[in-house]
Amino acid sequence: MSGALSGRTVVVTGAASGIGLGITTRLIADGAVVFAATRSKEDLDRVHEHAAIAGGFVGELHEPGVADDLMAAALETLGRLDVLVNNAGGGVIRPTLEHTEESLRATVDNNLWTTIYCVRRRCRTWCLAATAASSTSAPTRFAPDWWITRCTTPQKVVCMRWSPAWPASSPPAGVTANTVAPCYVRTPELARLFESGQAPARLAHVIEKATAIVPIGRPGDPAEVATAVAFLAGEDSRFITGQTIYVSGGSSMG
Repeated sequence: MSGALSGRTVVVTGAASGIGLGITTRLIADGAVVFAATRSKEDLDRVHEHAAIAGGFVGELHEPGVADDLMAAALETLGRLDVLVNNAGGGVIRPTLEHTEESLRATVDNNLWTTIYCVRRRCRTWCLAATAASSTSAPTRFAPDWWITRCTTPQKVVCMRWSPAWPASSPPAGVTANTVAPCYVRTPELARLFESGQAPARLAHVIEKATAIVPIGRPGDPAEVATAVAFLAGEDSRFITGQTIYVSGGSSMG
């Protein structure tokens, strides 16, 4: 398949729905070969129904060792890894004082440790698989690699501040690290929930407030976030690193 990302190999975490599925379908449409990571077999089956992925992995990425298994499976299927999209996340929406230690830990695990484990494993692969990585463009140098983090919670804000350090500390030249930070995005799942009339009152209140602070006056769309990710995954962004792209209709997390 020809396209802006033709031949590029990608791992997308949290690929089963919403923004993750939007990213997966967009990258494939642009010619990328995508390996999807989900939390359950049912989730992975759903990705297969919507996108022609090259393969998939099921596991809880916040648990120690699981990211190692993911990267090993992806490399076995893809042969090399050019792009890592850290999209996995999610948490419990509650006022701060209503959170329990368990709910806070779950939120940190889902949003922060998933990213840390995947990036640490990917950085080790850069060092251990130089030949495979360099085969993307020229045998005399490393091909550019990217990892992209979607920021939607306070833990993801930590990733926004933390991610730029990785290219500076990683051996291969040409490695870039950027984040994509959307505002509230109306995913198909949320749209169906609101259309059913079954959305909790608290969730409806949160969504109303989140939309009100967007100057453009509407929530985002998964395809709009995927467009930013596709740009960062391509050759045109090769000199962009350590940056955050806000896909937020004019609102900002910073």
